[in-house]
Amino acid sequence: MQTTSYIIPPSDDYPFYITANRYYTLQWEERSQTDSSALTLIILHSTSFHKEIWEPTLTDFIRLTTKAEDTSISEDQSYKRCRTVNVRDIWAIECPNHGASAQLNLRVKSEPDSGNFSCSKYAEAVHRFLSVPPHHPDGPKVDFRKRTLVGVGHSLGANAILLLQSIKPYFDFSFLVIVEPLVTALGLEHLEPLRERLIRRAQKRDLVWESREKATLALSRSAKWDPRVVDVFVQHGLYEEPKLNGYTLYCSPKQEIAMYEDIDGPTKPVEVIQNICHRTPIHLLLGEYADFVPAHLHQALIDPSSGRHFASVTTMKNSGHLIPQQKPTELAKWLLDVLLKQTAQSTAPPAGSPRHRL
Repeated sequence: MQTTSYIIPPSDDYPFYITANRYYTLQWEERSQTDSSALTLIILHSTSFHKEIWEPTLTDFIRLTTKAEDTSISEDQSYKRCRTVNVRDIWAIECPNHGASAQLNLRVKSEPDSGNFSCSKYAEAVHRFLSVPPHHPDGPKVDFRKRTLVGVGHSLGANAILLLQSIKPYFDFSFLVIVEPLVTALGLEHLEPLRERLIRRAQKRDLVWESREKATLALSRSAKWDPRVVDVFVQHGLYEEPKLNGYTLYCSPKQEIAMYEDIDGPTKPVEVIQNICHRTPIHLLLGEYADFVPAHLHQALIDPSSGRHFASVTTMKNSGHLIPQQKPTELAKWLLDVLLKQTAQSTAPPAGSPRHRL
């Protein structure tokens, strides 16, 4: 897996730095030179995490799309997948008050209204990143309007990738892949107990660790995450703060709580689904355990009588809301299966041709 990092600085019409990582392989690069239909995945993270939190899933995804040895599928099957799924690259775009972006935006965030962040502001950041477009001295100039785009998001990122579909000028996404969206189709009051619980948890969260090693040990004991996710979080979710004599969170509790206090974030994405689902395929993945969003809200979201239609609805066994953190390998396999099925069912539209308007 190759990685190139991008930073878009603030401008007169947008006050935040926006960062992203581009993930790709040399084989993908070579293939995409002759095939303009190769997929570009735009991938967004959840609240209190960062763009790199997807790396264990992406590592497994790339391994599955190559001839790398894998105990769950034969080499012949892996090679078949490699030939069938045509991916150009994957872009993980960071919410400006999370991860390394939070440190870049520290001066901006210190302003009085800086804590008023939201799902829609994450979507706006992604829209700006896709619009600029980004350029890196060691990477290609990118025109996302000429790409075959696929949107992928988890939790906050799922909400944001949906809200992105309503921002003009529109970007044409071939299909969307949303994992455990933090939404309600029955009214905000149904999420109020979860909101209060998440805010209390953020307020009590450990803020400082003496070393990265101590942080790794503490998280390994308390969080039911894949060990690789713990390592990635400690490496990219913390920074050294001399004033605190240790390592602290890039995404502060204040910024995390701001996301939970977003009034429109859990409801507006449902309206987007209602508007686009019959024209843009939406693949939904939910955890088996309703440890965040109540089960009755999951059922209301996928209720056929609501008029909302999903291209597929899958339940991830032995997982709750934090699927990328708990089941990165299984998530990679599911994502690959979705791409296989979707690309087999439909031919991607010509680049730049509109699919939907809200």
